[in-house]
Amino acid sequence: MKKLLFAFLITVGILNAGLVNGIAFIVNEEPITLYDIDEKMSEDKISKNQAVGILIDELLYEQELRKNNISVDMFDVNNYLEKLAANNKMDLYQFKSIIKQKYKDFSRYENEIKKQITRQKLVTKALRGNLKVANDDDLKIYYENNLKEFSTASKFHVVQYATKNKASLLAIRKNPMTTMSDVKRNSTVLEHQNLNAKFKYLLNDTQEKNFTPIFTANKAFMMLFITKKEDVITQSFEEVKNKIFQIIMSEKEKKFLQEYFEKLKLTADIKVIR
Repeated sequence: MKKLLFAFLITVGILNAGLVNGIAFIVNEEPITLYDIDEKMSEDKISKNQAVGILIDELLYEQELRKNNISVDMFDVNNYLEKLAANNKMDLYQFKSIIKQKYKDFSRYENEIKKQITRQKLVTKALRGNLKVANDDDLKIYYENNLKEFSTASKFHVVQYATKNKASLLAIRKNPMTTMSDVKRNSTVLEHQNLNAKFKYLLNDTQEKNFTPIFTANKAFMMLFITKKEDVITQSFEEVKNKIFQIIMSEKEKKFLQEYFEKLKLTADIKVIR
């Protein structure tokens, strides 16, 4: 009797495993399983229909990348980061050091960059250079219609910390009440118009009552604690021109890809299995 029960349980387990791993859809001869759908529903907390739609989109996207021989390596990522650094008037080392402190998991940030580069490469292949590039008039219109996006403080009240020992600043970041004998501390007011691009990036990207990332200056490690931002002003068009270009082109790419894959779905061979 026990042997029969054991055999029955094994059989049920095998059948359930087969059902879970069974094919639900076939998209251009490639499968999406019931397990894939359940996993997507669980990960994203979405309905079955939403999960199916996303999985089909993702598979079509992967198929297009393979079809167009598109891949992204670390050389591509570094080139992209160099451009971002240059747009913010920094070298790659400075920019990376700031980003690594801002994002606890730098590999996740790099993966997001890879996705952006992949999307750009696919757009370039699919459009073959026919995507209209934003000109100065487009940039100025966006700037004038979105001035709030480019507002900043004219004055930053900060506490400056400087030391030869980076570990001391890390300790203070962890516990602001910590006193370190090797750390020089002083309060000052920084004016936006007198700051270089690196400091503007650091201060604009940091909220009040927060520390900036640690950076190097005058052969020492430094960080700032922003106590107050004062007198909001609007950054000049020239200051934010490159940023606006990236925003507009990114939106154009997303819109194109959305339309591209909607058309792709209409011609894709999608079979519903169960």
